[in-house]
Amino acid sequence: MPRLREVPLGEADEKIAKPLYRLLFGERDPVAEPGTATGTPGDWWTVFAISPATLKHAAEGFAYYRSPERKLDPVLRELGQTWAGWAVGSQFVFSQHCKSLRGLAYPEEKIAALPTWQTCDLFGAKERLVLAYADRLVCHQGRVPDALFDELKASFGDEEILELTYVTAMYMMHAVISRALRTEFDDRDDPITEVEAPEGFDALDFLGGERSS
Repeated sequence: MPRLREVPLGEADEKIAKPLYRLLFGERDPVAEPGTATGTPGDWWTVFAISPATLKHAAEGFAYYRSPERKLDPVLRELGQTWAGWAVGSQFVFSQHCKSLRGLAYPEEKIAALPTWQTCDLFGAKERLVLAYADRLVCHQGRVPDALFDELKASFGDEEILELTYVTAMYMMHAVISRALRTEFDDRDDPITEVEAPEGFDALDFLGGERSS
């Protein structure tokens, strides 16, 4: 379950949270009866409802990137968002935006190949450019070589590049938040833990160390 409390329907803010709850959950209390159409528990929403202003700000971000006023091709936008989920290690963001790509009729073989796009010949030049830039934004915290940015400028307008930068970075943020708060599919124990040694193992003997007197 999430690390922060969830807000049940009866306590949800009337102006902000409840309309979103109705949109996603119908008349159900999402805490008592969790689940969304995409198969997530829906606890991202119930946790963000702790702060109606924060929930409103986040929801406005979703409306921003989905607006028909955006200049960037929605498929290319989704590639940036999906890669942000993969690179941060957020199963929630990665999984949800694989579904978004599928909703845009993006080929299944390309969705499956996204984790290895660097060595896959399925992706076109613009797709690879977007993924390379998204990788620099997420994995290198915005450290983008001039040569790569020059290629972006040759293929995209300034407004498209700004939108791609903003939306990809926004989803890096959402991926980080989801992991930190353990919402949705990111409610997972960290897999990197010490594996206990067999009974009788002595670390000092193994390393050839000396015991203190």
